[in-house]
Amino acid sequence: MTKERKQEFTLRISQANKTEMIVILYDMLEVYLNEAKEAYLEEQGADFSQAIIKARGCIRELIASLNYEIELARILLKLYLYCSKELATAQVRNEVTNLDNVMTVINKLQDTYRSASKMDNSAPVMSNTQAVYAGLTYGKNTIHENIAIQDGNRGYLI
Repeated sequence: MTKERKQEFTLRISQANKTEMIVILYDMLEVYLNEAKEAYLEEQGADFSQAIIKARGCIRELIASLNYEIELARILLKLYLYCSKELATAQVRNEVTNLDNVMTVINKLQDTYRSASKMDNSAPVMSNTQAVYAGLTYGKNTIHENIAIQDGNRGYLI
């Protein structure tokens, strides 16, 4: 994942509510699956394996986020376990056909959560985070990020 993508995800995470956090996990998972496919096509076995490991980490986080008191969580658990198994198979066999199976499942779930996140008006999970403003400055067609710090305390309030 590029440095710019990591910064983008970090910014999104700092401003996300619970539903948006799930969408971000799906987005990260999609990035790692695409990286695995690219590495496979370029015959870079170590990068392929590393991307799959990171994708499985996203799935572990999705599993950890489930509320098992709800029936839907048990269905999602089965889908996540299936995806994790497919990723492990892809890694062991060094092939991408299983990645397509995972991408199909994840894309459908991702669309559903994206729609749900638009209806979720709850507060962000993190409070007291830095505000980041981006815009054009006096440079030639360049964008500079300015960080406005209200005080020295950032992140979770304890």
